[in-house]
Amino acid sequence: MALPSPNLDDRRFQQLVDEAKRYVQQRAPEWTDHNVSDPGVTLIETFAYLVDQLLYRLNRVPDKNYTAFLDLLGIRLFPPAAAVADVDFWLSAPQPDTVTLPAGTEVTTAPGEADEAVVFTTTAELHILPSELTRLVTAHRGGEQTDRTGALSEGRDIPCFQAAPEPGDALLFGLPTAVPGCIVAVRLDSRVEGVGVDPRQPPLVWEAWDGGGWRACETGPDTTGGLNRPGEVVVYVPAGHTASVIGGTRAGWLRCRVTEAEPGQPFYSESPTVRE
Repeated sequence: MALPSPNLDDRRFQQLVDEAKRYVQQRAPEWTDHNVSDPGVTLIETFAYLVDQLLYRLNRVPDKNYTAFLDLLGIRLFPPAAAVADVDFWLSAPQPDTVTLPAGTEVTTAPGEADEAVVFTTTAELHILPSELTRLVTAHRGGEQTDRTGALSEGRDIPCFQAAPEPGDALLFGLPTAVPGCIVAVRLDSRVEGVGVDPRQPPLVWEAWDGGGWRACETGPDTTGGLNRPGEVVVYVPAGHTASVIGGTRAGWLRCRVTEAEPGQPFYSESPTVRE
């Protein structure tokens, strides 16, 4: 890609004239006639014209010379480098065992009408772990935890938070093991109970336990509207996800936590519920 046209000095004729006249007022205050009829002003405008032409030529310095000047100043251009992008891999169907993608796996972009496909190569080995929900726990802001796994297996509606949700309430999902660096699709059969929130911007954050604390996860599409209808939430689990013990059960824990509402953002008036 060519360098943009350099603009080493953006002053023009009139700016040069005005700048010279300001210097005259500072250095020669006895010179009071600054009209164009004054011979001194004529000289100022003549030199301003010449400088304007020099600046025009300077700003047309070829790219090669411009790069050489930068080099003399100790400024180096970034060398050519490979583009870096995050790539998501999805299983076409559930697998009973871990699927491993070796480093060096090639993926391509979709070719366009005029552009060729771009080939990317993965830089690290990726393990896609089979996972399913093994534990469901609700945790209130005050620290009280309740194991809801039994009620879930019976198909009962389970309140995700307190009857009147508060920031800090959480719904915890226990997976058989930690799934660092994986994408988890949390499929929920929710009911329209969590009234009061904007389904496009619910006051919720998804987090994963990384051994030292809860770390926020990036999320993809949320078709549940803030746990208010059947759908799924796509959660990008960070690489530091580790198994831990909560409520006496060791699992790879994820949680959905209620946060403070932003200014102008509606909040839950009742707790949403899930069935499966």
